[in-house]
Parts: sequence; C-alpha cells; structure tokens
Amino acid sequence: MTSERPLALVAGVGRRAGIGAALAVRLATVGWDLAISWWSPYDDRVSGGADPDGIDAVVQECGAVGARVTRLPVDLEDPDQAAALVGRAEAEAGAPVTALVMSHCESVDSDFATTTVESFDRHMAVNARAPFLLVQAYAARLRAGADAPIDRRRVIALTSDHTAFNLPYGTSKGALDRLVIATAHELADVHVSANVVNPGPNDTGWMTDEIRQAVVEQTPGGRPSTPRDTAALVGFLCGPDGGWVNGQLLKTDGGFSAR
Repeated sequence: MTSERPLALVAGVGRRAGIGAALAVRLATVGWDLAISWWSPYDDRVSGGADPDGIDAVVQECGAVGARVTRLPVDLEDPDQAAALVGRAEAEAGAPVTALVMSHCESVDSDFATTTVESFDRHMAVNARAPFLLVQAYAARLRAGADAPIDRRRVIALTSDHTAFNLPYGTSKGALDRLVIATAHELADVHVSANVVNPGPNDTGWMTDEIRQAVVEQTPGGRPSTPRDTAALVGFLCGPDGGWVNGQLLKTDGGFSAR
C-alpha cells in the first residue's frame, strides 16, 4: 500500500450499528487509511445480533471517501492473535500503524452470583489483556523506528461506567482505563497521546423502549448517545489538533453522567 494517509488500526468494527463501524467511517472521512478487526462469533452471540454484510458495507463506505481498508478478522481472546495484530496490520496494509483505536469488547451482563470464572476470564482477556498486548506491540514498533507521523500517534480506547450487575465487564474496563492512562506516560518518549473515551449509554441496537426512555429522561441532551457522537470525539483526538489532549478519561454522553 502506498498512501499519504496515515494508518489507523481500529479493533472491534463488526456490526454497522456499532461504535467501531462509526469510528472507522469517521476516521476514513478525515483522512486515515484503515486496518479493521472484528470477530464474527462474538457478534453472533451478543445483544443486537450479527450483521453478516456489515464489514463489506463499512469497507465500501470508507472506500467511497478515499480510504484504503485492510480486513483483519481476529479473536482477541487468544493472546497470540492479539500480540500479532499490530504487526499483521502493518504487513498487510504496507504501512506503519500510526493510531491504535480499541473499540472491541466482551460484554455479557452478570452479577456476583451469576458470573462464572470462564466469563470473568474471557472479559479480562478481551477487554484488558488484549489492549495491553496491542499497546505493547504498537510501542515496540514505534521504538524500532516505524515511520509513523509523530504528530498523529494516538492510542484511544472505549470504556464504560458499568459496575454493579455488569461485574466482569465493569471490572475489565476499569483495568483498561488504568492501562491507557499509563500509556500516556510510558509512551511519551515516542510522542504518543493516549486517552480513554466513555460514550455513555449508546444506542447501538440493544436498547429497549423502556431503557431508551429512561436514558432520555436522565440526559440533558434529550436523547441517548449514538455511535456518531463517539466517532466525532475520536476523530478530533486523532486529528492534528487532538494531540495535546493526553492521559484523560473523556465522556461524550450528552450530560448523562453529570447528575
């Protein structure tokens, strides 16, 4: 691949209704080439269901605005696959990964009484260990001299406020927050800005009418967040003016959390 557009690796694209797809399209629109990862078996079993044509549609939309897109299906529960993803993206795209955007997750509701060891371990593997391995590989490539534009080097991860009754998800996202904040400090030598983005209750197809109404009533903005809202912030953070925002946990929820 030869392109003047920097390369963003976006993990967790999957369904068209999801946040990952919106991130990919926004980054393509503002001048990035993309390597996108997803794992269909996860999409098949989560709320909202699978979208068999989703990847093709996202690639087509990104291509329509000039982006070159590399497809990378990967099971991020597997540590070997997670550790290899950055190198695989660079090899197949033919360019260095300049931005690492992690919107992938494992998310299955359960509380103390119903969470199994298997589920807890899967959440931690996908939501905390995989980001650790991705950042570790990304840092190693930059320190080895990857020709990624210095002013566009970014690590961004999506997080959540969920805690009670969503125990393994919330616990793993708490670990993710700390990991990304550490990244802002430990990758300063290679000029990386790293931030965590909390999109709040985001209407990606899982909300019932009752949940949606409750969110509307609690949000000064008067509606639930959408994937486009999240993508707008991530697009800014990945832009030339976003680099000074660093080491932060940012909320883009229309005021839902300000209560």
